[in-house]
Amino acid sequence: MFNGCKLAYWGVMSMKFASTLLVLGLALAGCKGGEKASTTATMEQDGVKAVVEITEPWCRPTPNGAQAGACYLTVKSNVANKVTGIATPLAGTSMIHDMSMDGGMMKMAEMTGGLPLVANQAVRLAPGGKHIMLMGLTGPLVEGVTVPLTLTFEATPAMTVQAVVRQPKP
Repeated sequence: MFNGCKLAYWGVMSMKFASTLLVLGLALAGCKGGEKASTTATMEQDGVKAVVEITEPWCRPTPNGAQAGACYLTVKSNVANKVTGIATPLAGTSMIHDMSMDGGMMKMAEMTGGLPLVANQAVRLAPGGKHIMLMGLTGPLVEGVTVPLTLTFEATPAMTVQAVVRQPKP
C-alpha cells in the first residue's frame, strides 16, 4: 500500500519511452507516516525542462453495486500544460468533471476540453468542485486499497499515481 509514502518518477526524455519508464521509474522513496503521497514527472525537450507534480491523490469509498466513484488530487506544472485524459483499469470510463451552481442548482459536467494548467499554479480537484469521475466501476472502491490513475498531458509524459481509497478529511 502506498498510503503515507512518497513516490517518485524520474527522467522521461522521450514520449516514446514514457510508459515503459513510468512503470520502471515508480519507486518507494521513503515510508514515513503522515507524509503526503507525491509523484513527479520531468521531461526536457529543446532546452525546456517541464515538470508535473501530483500530490494527495485519493478516492472516496463506494457502496457495493455503485457504478460510479470520485477521486481527487492536486496537480501542478511548471509550464503551461493540460490534463487531456484519465484512465484506470478499475472503471470503464474516467473523466474530469466540474461542479458549478446555476440558478440555485448544482450541476456537474465533463470538462471535454481537458483541465488547463497554468504554469506554477496548483489545481486542486476536491469534493464539491473539479474531480475525477470513474464510471462503470469493476467493483466497489473499498477503504484502504489503492486505485491506479493514469493522467495524460498535452506537454509532458503520462503519469500514474496510486490514489488511496479513504473517507474525506474534515
